[in-house]
Amino acid sequence: MNEATPRVEDAIHSRKSIRAFLPDAIPRAQLEHILRVALRAPSGGNLQPWRLYALTGAARDRLVAAVGEYRKSHPMGDAPEYPVYPPHLNEPYRSRRFLLGEAMYATMNIPREDKAARLAFFARNWEFFGAPVGLIITMDRQMGVGQWADLGMLLQNIMLLARAHGLHTCPQESWSSFHRVIRRELPIGEHEMVFAGMAIGYADSAHQVNSLHSDRAPLEEIVTFVE
Repeated sequence: MNEATPRVEDAIHSRKSIRAFLPDAIPRAQLEHILRVALRAPSGGNLQPWRLYALTGAARDRLVAAVGEYRKSHPMGDAPEYPVYPPHLNEPYRSRRFLLGEAMYATMNIPREDKAARLAFFARNWEFFGAPVGLIITMDRQMGVGQWADLGMLLQNIMLLARAHGLHTCPQESWSSFHRVIRRELPIGEHEMVFAGMAIGYADSAHQVNSLHSDRAPLEEIVTFVE
């Protein structure tokens, strides 16, 4: 334990997916620092199989507008580049996902039967929930499941470093459903798979949805100690 330990733990405990951001800009130097440090994430064989596209200002707005236009004919986009969830989740995973969704919409008093309101809020994903910075994260298509784990460590680095700088994030696999639009707006090679987006910015603490705190299974349910 050292003086840095509480800061790391604070970042882990305070990190959550924020779904309403303030429009306040993030200084370019601060964003570059977060991403530069995050790129120290480990990867097997030091492959570093990722690419990041950081969108701000007009570039961010153009992508959001392009997706908005495409949604007029394709409301949920196209088939994502990969299965975001297994097609038939069993327990306890199915219940965990269901309960999270119900808890999120409950913060805004949107009942299950109001499908239009739920879809309207879900569509905020493709506006980066109002965040001033949107990341698009890709990975080389030749990579396998081991490199997917590596990519997860990079995303976690970004999210925790953002918290250390007083910022919040929301990782968004939903962007993969708009990979065709993204390719038209960004210089992404065909060998790159659009994995996810991520919103980065300052949380709108006045928005009800940000009161959501998802729970975690207890240690005893997840960890088996073998001596």
